[in-house]
Amino acid sequence: MGILSRLSFTIRSWLNTLIARGSNPSAELDYSYEQMRDELQNVKRGIADLTTQKKRLQKHRDRLAENVEKNNEQAREAVRQDRDDLARRALEKKQAHLAQIEELDEQIEELEANQATLVSKKDELEQRVEQFRTEKETMKARYEAAEAGARVSEALTGVGDEMGDVNRSIERMRDRTDEMESRAAALEELEESGALDSVLDEGDSIDRELEKISTGREVDTELETLKAEMGKGEPEAEASTDAEASDEAVESATDDEEATVEVDQEAVDEELAEVEAEVEEEEQESKS
Repeated sequence: MGILSRLSFTIRSWLNTLIARGSNPSAELDYSYEQMRDELQNVKRGIADLTTQKKRLQKHRDRLAENVEKNNEQAREAVRQDRDDLARRALEKKQAHLAQIEELDEQIEELEANQATLVSKKDELEQRVEQFRTEKETMKARYEAAEAGARVSEALTGVGDEMGDVNRSIERMRDRTDEMESRAAALEELEESGALDSVLDEGDSIDRELEKISTGREVDTELETLKAEMGKGEPEAEASTDAEASDEAVESATDDEEATVEVDQEAVDEELAEVEAEVEEEEQESKS
């Protein structure tokens, strides 16, 4: 097989595949049924034309038969008048008319035979057309039921084109949802660990640490005040002694707090450096 032959075969196969995919069996059956009806109509028209031709021949034969009778009367009249020559001519016309009548009878009989054959074929074709119509409607109903069943099966199994698109959309949405949930969990974990600052929190990590220290001092001062209030019933000397001791304790506590603030400031700086290093490492990992 040459290159052109193989190419021609490939093209024909491709065209047949396209036609098969785009064909509609129901429409094809309807078209075939209409073709059969047209053929039946042509047969009926042929029978009508043949019958018309037969009627024309019969009328011509009847006119010739009338002429034969007329020739007979002419021959008798010529004999009564002793005109043998006229009688002979009338009889010759009679014989010619009889010959034509005989030929017409043969043609009429042939037309009648053809007519009977066509009528028989017409009846058979009508039966076939009616049978085909019944089969056509049955096949169309079966095809539509099978097509509907196939669509339902495709919808249930997800193998159809439209359901395939829906399934892919669902898969994409599921992947995006999982990604967003993972991202939200990661950000929440970083926020809880202090690596990221919440937009609702005021200040940075240093401010929050200093605020905790200040809150602790306020709690200690309030606790000392509460203890002093609960000891109001003791003697004044003891109260003054306690007051002096309290003042000394306050001064000592103030000195200790200042030293503590300096120490805590160094710890805060170290912790801040560690947090910044962790944030930089996470940013580099996310970029990579």
